[in-house]
Amino acid sequence: MSKAGKMYLAMSIFATLTVTGLNAAELKVMSLSGDGELVFTTPASGSADHHYRVECTTSLVSTAWATRRSICGVGPSKSVANLVPDTAPSMFYRVVSSLNSAVFVDGEYMVIDLSGGTAASTYAVTYYTGAAAVPDGVTNDVYKTTKLVMRRIPKGTFTMGARATDYPEAAGSGLHTVTLTKDFYIGVFEVTQRQWELVMGNRPSYFNNSSYYATRPVENVSYYDIRENPANSDDPAVNWPANSAVNASSFMGKLRAKTGLSAFDLPTESQWEYACRAGTATALNTGYNMTSTSSDPRMDAAGRYYYNGGSGYSQSCATSEATAKVGSCLSNAWGLYDMHGNVYEWCLDWYGTNPGTVSDPYGAASASFRMLRGGGFYDEAPRCSSAIRYLYYPLIRSGSGGFRAAGTLP
Repeated sequence: MSKAGKMYLAMSIFATLTVTGLNAAELKVMSLSGDGELVFTTPASGSADHHYRVECTTSLVSTAWATRRSICGVGPSKSVANLVPDTAPSMFYRVVSSLNSAVFVDGEYMVIDLSGGTAASTYAVTYYTGAAAVPDGVTNDVYKTTKLVMRRIPKGTFTMGARATDYPEAAGSGLHTVTLTKDFYIGVFEVTQRQWELVMGNRPSYFNNSSYYATRPVENVSYYDIRENPANSDDPAVNWPANSAVNASSFMGKLRAKTGLSAFDLPTESQWEYACRAGTATALNTGYNMTSTSSDPRMDAAGRYYYNGGSGYSQSCATSEATAKVGSCLSNAWGLYDMHGNVYEWCLDWYGTNPGTVSDPYGAASASFRMLRGGGFYDEAPRCSSAIRYLYYPLIRSGSGGFRAAGTLP
């Protein structure tokens, strides 16, 4: 399907990378709107979840197709809508499918079984070669409640910081080259209230409606709660980046002890942005910059924010308001959800200024504030961009402050 200015070529292009259980003619682009929303329907044949990639090219004569979006673990007869930025004067799109997630997502998954709760002496850890190998699919609610799913992110180099093109009136600042020399794992979803409850035995979140709390992100937790001291005070023995220790009674302390894995922690700020971007250099990891300084339909697809349910909430509201159920919006190309909006996410680092070209940065040696990224449900669109930085005192507990787990490999 081609888009050229305001003109559309009414043509569907069908393709499959593997055709096991699929008829290529069943997989087709149904529509492409002026806002760049491409809609396709997954095949009715077969019962297994498939993985899809939206690709584009500027010429049908060319054999070079560029990936625009990857969508993992989708069942049969589903309508899938994706924002696909049209960055060329003429663009052709196709959708390709595979049962093999490695075709689209070059990473392994790790699943931690939290179902034993606080009484468990150990939490089993299982590794999978790709999304297709994860039992019942990565997006199943079990991985938002009783199990914690994390994806392996490949090491690499990227340009960190804000671009002047991110949104209208963006100044652009702090651009610098960062190299991450080690692979790391990071949560596919923000840690949810049920996962926190199973590890810590309490429900600290403000949005605690019993009908909806389980799959909502945990919030109202401080940096100290997560890795230093559940009494919400400084543990002088725990002091990133001077050391990587955590308090034994903190969330990370319990996770380390019961899995036997000492690397669990918050992500560094550079790991967070690298994972969020997943190869993009735009304000949103869907491949778009924003056209508004408040509400923006492109943010609607990327995460929960003020104008798609974030305003007008009550403490007992359903997930249609305030924080959304994790995984409700589009993932990025690495299969990570909710890195724009929903809740702010704590990072390891003290607040610091642009360090210049650097490898494996750990943030400032000391400061007064720790870093949060991603924006929250009550923010306007630009404040949820890939590069926006926030700083809080580490003891702050906020109804829009949460986190996702991470762990750097040796």
